[in-house]
Amino acid sequence: MVCDDIILNIKSVFGHAKRTHWENKSKGDQKMIKVGIIGAGRIGRVHITSITTRVPDAVIKTVADPFLNDETAAWAKSMGVEHTTKDYKEIINDPEISAVLICSSTDTHSPISVEAIKAGKHVFCEKPIDHDIAKIKEVIDALEGTNLKYQVGFNRRFDHNFESLQQAVAAGKVGKPEIIKITSRDPEPPSIDYVKVSGGMFLDMTIHDFDMVRYLAGCDATEVYVQSANLVDPAIGEAGDVDTAVITLQMENGAIAVIDNCRRASYGYDQRAEVFGSEGMAAISNDSQSSTVISNAEGVTGEKPMFFFLERYMDAYGKEVAAFIDAIVNDKETPLNVYDGLKPVLMGLAAKKSSEEHRPVKISEIME
Repeated sequence: MVCDDIILNIKSVFGHAKRTHWENKSKGDQKMIKVGIIGAGRIGRVHITSITTRVPDAVIKTVADPFLNDETAAWAKSMGVEHTTKDYKEIINDPEISAVLICSSTDTHSPISVEAIKAGKHVFCEKPIDHDIAKIKEVIDALEGTNLKYQVGFNRRFDHNFESLQQAVAAGKVGKPEIIKITSRDPEPPSIDYVKVSGGMFLDMTIHDFDMVRYLAGCDATEVYVQSANLVDPAIGEAGDVDTAVITLQMENGAIAVIDNCRRASYGYDQRAEVFGSEGMAAISNDSQSSTVISNAEGVTGEKPMFFFLERYMDAYGKEVAAFIDAIVNDKETPLNVYDGLKPVLMGLAAKKSSEEHRPVKISEIME
């Protein structure tokens, strides 16, 4: 989808974006957090929009992107961003900026995280922190002994449906969780160029589902077993990845979790979940533009799920950044810390190993 279409999707969900960002926020407020955003691609634009329209305690001072062009710079300025640059170190070295959002390519997440932490800045990092466990541990080491806030961008935890499901399970409404089911299917596969640098489906797409399993179960996984295939696009297989999988996980609390993934769902963005427990069951279904169901002589029909993930999760993106800023302003823990970023990567690496070796893989094997 081209940039203009992305912006239209953003505005259709948030409403017309404020163009007087600095005018609408009190610069004299002692709690106002000045933010720098590194990466002005699709997710960077989402966070620029969400902070502008949803986060009253933060203001964006600088946006940095090595590929910054005139169109992106003009768009950022129209959103009230004071300064744009191609050099992210301007953000790292700016004493006025106290929080950094890392929305750049995955290979930059951990090194920029370490740089920002060493510069004394709070960090919001898009998932994953890294594909390399050793590099994630470098981020953990950098945080040691500081009071800096670090949050990982698993936005689905802030979705109204998944949040409601987790609250019901945590409140004991279904008893002890025994079976957790997650369906996660994209409307269409990514480009092959993206597949080659994404780390593979388990570390790019399924990583959200691994986080969701932990969120719903309230504990970690101990073992992962995968059955996978290439059923959508042979080119994905040629690039060394899979596009369809069923993943079974053994959880610490004894529950069994099942995730089914596919890179293609012709009817839209398919995101459902169910938790079956000793005293009941709770489930969520897809969001659509409306809940209208038409019943007539031709049959019973309803609307398809939303097609684009920005439509489905735009509100969640706003809520997760608001939670990050709230943690800074009120000096409390972020809802997803660096360890919440590490554990889904361990699960993803175990899934990849299971897929390749056709056997169950314990998480402890990946940690060795």
